[in-house]
Amino acid sequence: MVTLGSFEVLAGKPLPLGARPHERGTQFAIFSRHATSVSLLLFDHPEDRDPAEEILFNPEKNKTGDIWHLFLTGIKPGTLYLYRMDGPYEPEKGHRFNRNKVLLDPYAKALTGSFRWRLNEAFGYDPKSPDKDLSFNTVFDPSGIPKCIVVDDYFDWQGDRPLNYPLRHSVIYETHVRGLTASPSSGVTHPGTYLGVIEKIPYFKSLGITSLEFLPIMEFDEYEFRRKNPITGEDLVNYWGYSTIAFFAPKGSYAATGSLGEQVTEFKTMVRELHKAGIEVILDVVFNHTGEGNELGYTYSFRGIDNKIYYMLDENPRYYKNYSGCGNTLNCNHPLVRNLIMDSLHYWVMEMHVDGFRFDLGSILGRDQKGRIMENPPMLEMIAEDPVLRNTKIIAEAWDAGGAYQVGGFPGGRWAEWNDRYRDDVRRFWRGDDVTVGPLATRLTGSSDLYLRDGRKPFHSINFITSHDGFTLRDLVSYNQKHNEMNGENNRDGSDFNLSWNYGIEGDTNDPVILEVRKRQMKNFFTTLLLSLGTPMVLGGDEFGRTQKGNNNAYCQNNEISWYDWHLLEEWGDLYRFLTLLIRFRLSHHAFLRPEFYTGQDGNYNAMPDITWFDERGKSPDWGHQKKILALRIDGSEAPLEQDRDESDYYIMFNASDLSRSFVVAPPRAGMYWHRLIDTSLPSPEDFHHPPGTELKIQPQNRYTVHSRSMVVLISR
Repeated sequence: MVTLGSFEVLAGKPLPLGARPHERGTQFAIFSRHATSVSLLLFDHPEDRDPAEEILFNPEKNKTGDIWHLFLTGIKPGTLYLYRMDGPYEPEKGHRFNRNKVLLDPYAKALTGSFRWRLNEAFGYDPKSPDKDLSFNTVFDPSGIPKCIVVDDYFDWQGDRPLNYPLRHSVIYETHVRGLTASPSSGVTHPGTYLGVIEKIPYFKSLGITSLEFLPIMEFDEYEFRRKNPITGEDLVNYWGYSTIAFFAPKGSYAATGSLGEQVTEFKTMVRELHKAGIEVILDVVFNHTGEGNELGYTYSFRGIDNKIYYMLDENPRYYKNYSGCGNTLNCNHPLVRNLIMDSLHYWVMEMHVDGFRFDLGSILGRDQKGRIMENPPMLEMIAEDPVLRNTKIIAEAWDAGGAYQVGGFPGGRWAEWNDRYRDDVRRFWRGDDVTVGPLATRLTGSSDLYLRDGRKPFHSINFITSHDGFTLRDLVSYNQKHNEMNGENNRDGSDFNLSWNYGIEGDTNDPVILEVRKRQMKNFFTTLLLSLGTPMVLGGDEFGRTQKGNNNAYCQNNEISWYDWHLLEEWGDLYRFLTLLIRFRLSHHAFLRPEFYTGQDGNYNAMPDITWFDERGKSPDWGHQKKILALRIDGSEAPLEQDRDESDYYIMFNASDLSRSFVVAPPRAGMYWHRLIDTSLPSPEDFHHPPGTELKIQPQNRYTVHSRSMVVLISR
């Protein structure tokens, strides 16, 4: 805590924006084009209602263009501050200034406290008369919202740099910082925090993943909802965090050491320690909207600073365009907002050392200021071509809530994409839908129908079966319907399009036959995912049977529904072992890390095509009629570098039917023999032979029975 002393107000400079401490004091700068006056408020304590000082910017001395700036001598890191702005309150013209409101700095690097924001203090209008074109004259209580903190960027990184693994060498694990260790079953000293993540590093190393993708960690108000769980009566919260209000500030309540700036150091410590263990950090970022909501929402920051600039407004500017489904849409292709987004991305890479970003509802970043989809969106091109971000992973959720769907055609160059076509086609196949196997073959080989035409590679497809949004893998094979009653929306929320199957009983059961087929299907999904060309992403906890009890939209559940139950690791240890071995196998065999699409031709002068397709009779499939059964042979010697070469070939057989099928197996290369590596129908440890070299030589060599709803991987030795 910094107690204010004497200080001198100097002119300062317009850039950089935000609060930047120096040896003699701190530079403050904030953008607003339409404000008529700006004040900086300084506080002694987070709970203070009244500022210790309020400094009015002199527009003659403390303004350059649209940027208000000043330098305060003697002001140190740890100082607490907010802004106040005056200007027109004219919703019909898009302006929503309120001189009585206190505002967060959009460039704040930390916000105080993990307390409940008092939402009545966050309205910028009279809640009783929201359509009145008059400023609400009540003076708001600044103790009801967090305060910004002056942060010193210094940290002992001990030589750390972002890892930036190539996508094709990556296995992504999607998780939630709090949910990972919040349960007492996690056994960590600092549950639900960045330090708790550090305590799980040995687990991540044992699992073998290369990259952690965290759900949003930029500051948001988790208590923004006003609904209760209809079953327990508990308050529902914004657990996922897709409601950002400060694009530079790590979430304070995820820090064990404190939230008066300590969260910045703790986040950096987590990144540094993960990097030491060889694990990347990818952030799920939400630049498509903010937590201020629609015209009846809150005024925390952007709305009170320059509403007309920061948001896409409707033809009637009183209202907001809502391509996010969350009330507002950030005006991403306005030059000032593009600068904000780029500054944020630069900060997280340069100062926080993260390795990549997944852009929630990324198609919004390709809409112009009228909301129209652009052919060459400046925002997306800037991110793709930015020299600082050149080696940083950029992953798009290539759709939005306004009808845009751009999977396979996301603009901007080198973008990778969440491939929901992969998810759906693989789910359909293993559910046993009566469709041809052509879509499965396309997904296994990198989705060339989506990514080949614009010069992208197989690894630009982020392949996944499950994600935070939807069923967990265990629930995918346990429920026919969603069960979201605890969300307080009468089970209307969440997708009804799940392509799931419960195999006879809805939810949990003790039936050994059903339990066996469910676990077999989970192994089928994992095997398909890890042996497909593309970049695999695993939902955290799927490897030990995490369940949300059929809730496929647990965005508001900060409880056992969302938290990882680590006791399951013992019960589902065979599934954990299976995925661990799959990850290890994938990362050590070049055939599954190919940077290029298969050609179906002999590229290695060994008379064997790089990939060959078969039906169960060993013949070329009839793609127009082939259903539920497929086999393929991969030439493992196809590698661009000598050190990547693997003399093994692979024969993979899929049987999604409800009957066992006898497959004719194509002959291996001369002098080689087929050995069974994986058979998902067998119990552990027979389902995956380990260590390498202990695979079972099959007899006879030309035939193998693949049991119902299972798959088999043979390797030549």
